[in-house]
Order: sequence, then structure tokens, then C-alpha cells
Amino acid sequence: MTRTIKLLLIGTLLIAGASAITAPAIAQPGYGGPPRITCSSNDGRRNWCDIGPSRDVRMARQISGSPCVRDSTWGVDRRGLWVDRGCRAEFIIGRGGSPPPPPARIVTCSSNDGRRNWCDIGPSRDVRLSRQISGSPCVRDSTWDLDRRGLWVDRGCRADFRVRY
Repeated sequence: MTRTIKLLLIGTLLIAGASAITAPAIAQPGYGGPPRITCSSNDGRRNWCDIGPSRDVRMARQISGSPCVRDSTWGVDRRGLWVDRGCRAEFIIGRGGSPPPPPARIVTCSSNDGRRNWCDIGPSRDVRLSRQISGSPCVRDSTWDLDRRGLWVDRGCRADFRVRY
């Protein structure tokens, strides 16, 4: 072979070898949002990606055909974000996006005597029937609802209500 062909072949092999070596992934700040990172287990083995000091990570988008399940094929430990068994996904680092929904509590409200009864739910107006306890029907706008005094039940309705604050 000529010297030029040998040099081209060696150069091609060096470039191919350099591209096969994976560099550690680092979180990159996005525009107007929390940092995102793509972390991959391309060889089926566990791989760690640097996420800095944060340990607050959530998966934004799965890229691989292999499942990405938190604490099974991906998670966070003292070394950083890890992926395993072919998981490849885009992750959001730190707080961002929509805030979590406010906590809810369960309030049991009963019309045991068949008459209207009010139950204190504080200032909340986000109330949903969670579980009917009575044999009498609990139907919104008929046997239960909200007014200025709070949650009311009537005509034997007895139920658990989910109240969000």
C-alpha cells in the first residue's frame, strides 16, 4: 500500500476510536429552565453522570427502548446520577417546572340524622368526594356541596372528602 493510503487508514481508525470513547456528561443550563442532562447506559452497564452538588433529579424524557425506572435502572447516589441496563434519558437537575400540587387531607362529613350538616374545611374550595360511606347517595349539588359556611352534607350522605389547600 502506498504511504498516503496507510496514513488515511490510520487517521480514520484514530478518529473512530476517539468517537467511541464517551466523555462524562455534565449538566448544561437550558434557556429559561433548570439544567438538563442526557445520561446513557449504552453498553448495558451502570454509568454515572456528573450532576454537581444537586441530588434533586427527575426524568424528563426517555430516549432508549430499554425501560428507565427510578431506583431500578436509574437513580442518584453519592457519585451522581446513574443509569443502568440500557436506560438512556434526559433528566432535569434541581427544582424547576411546575410546583408540586398542594397537600390534601381527608375530611369525613356525615348527615347521620338525615339533616344538613356542615364540616369545617378552612378556606379551601378545592373539594372532591373521595369515598362514599353511607348507603344514601352522595351527589354534588344535591346531597353535598360547598357554601360560605364550608362543606355540607344532607339527606343521609356520609363520605370522605379530599380537601386541597
